[in-house]
Amino acid sequence: MKKLAPTMTSLLAALWLGLGITPMLHAQTTAIPAAPVASAPAADVWNYKTRRLDRSAVDALLAKPKQLVVIDVRRPDEVTAKGSFPVFLNVQAADLAQRLDYIPRDRLILTVSNHAHRAGAAGDLLASKGFKVAGAAGSEDYEAQGGTITRIVPPVKK
Repeated sequence: MKKLAPTMTSLLAALWLGLGITPMLHAQTTAIPAAPVASAPAADVWNYKTRRLDRSAVDALLAKPKQLVVIDVRRPDEVTAKGSFPVFLNVQAADLAQRLDYIPRDRLILTVSNHAHRAGAAGDLLASKGFKVAGAAGSEDYEAQGGTITRIVPPVKK
């Protein structure tokens, strides 16, 4: 990927923020050890066409970052509290249909939420609009399966 001039980078960041899309590319991060493996609740029924991915499938996608875009569909407060993957776009599920023009069409898409249900719905929407959706993952599920989630340290207010 080409490096953009600082003014273009600033312009894109302002555009993303103005549209409610948060690029988390250079956030200060802290790695948190993974929680013990836990199984999904019995009532956790998957009703989406998008594949629900486990840790190994997510790790395989993350190993090829130039071919992937991770879209986290949670609210910013959830992302801050629960963490996510090292680099992602944050487009809330309710805003996704209005933000399609800003999502790259030349990469596989991994959608993310806490336990993958909003991510599954987002994946179905994106696939119906012609995007290449690799699958949906829950950041809490990924962490429970031994994956490492990154916590974003909010900036200190002055």
